Amino acid sequence: MLQEVTTWYLEMLDPKQLRPSTPGDYQLRIEQAKIPSPEFSRFLYTSVGGNYYWINRLSWNYERWQIYLHRPELETWVAYISGTPAGYIELEKQPEDNVEIAYFGIMPQFIGQRLGGYLLSQGVKRGWEMGARRIWVHTCSLDSPYALRNYQSRGFEIYQQELHIENTPDKPIGPWLGAYG
Repeated sequence: MLQEVTTWYLEMLDPKQLRPSTPGDYQLRIEQAKIPSPEFSRFLYTSVGGNYYWINRLSWNYERWQIYLHRPELETWVAYISGTPAGYIELEKQPEDNVEIAYFGIMPQFIGQRLGGYLLSQGVKRGWEMGARRIWVHTCSLDSPYALRNYQSRGFEIYQQELHIENTPDKPIGPWLGAYG
């Protein structure tokens, strides 16, 4: 299906721009996934993005995941609530001391519990610790309806906006093919 998609590019140029969010009332742990695991990373990608047309990595084979994850410039941080993965943020160090938030999101059952703002805040703090002079991210109208507002609430500012047509499935596929019937 052809859809008109708006993509917003946002950036933060100074650590003082960060407006951190506090966590909700839950047993939360945020931990770096230090051992590259294609199985786990694909699980995070599909679990978080399945409802939002995250389809670009679905065709990746095991080797492609391995190559992507074994790069020293990539860090994956996972939020756990009571031992259950609840969301993740992928940070990529890039040339000229840029850090991109490559992927970020919350599992559906944890949305609305103030986890997204807190996990994003912690990810941005980590980006600055990585030596960033600039942290940037892009989101689009196919992502969570809360994504753009969350980025802006944390202090990111839009520096570019694009409109394009994208060919998508008729509806999001969910966390795995056939998950929703």
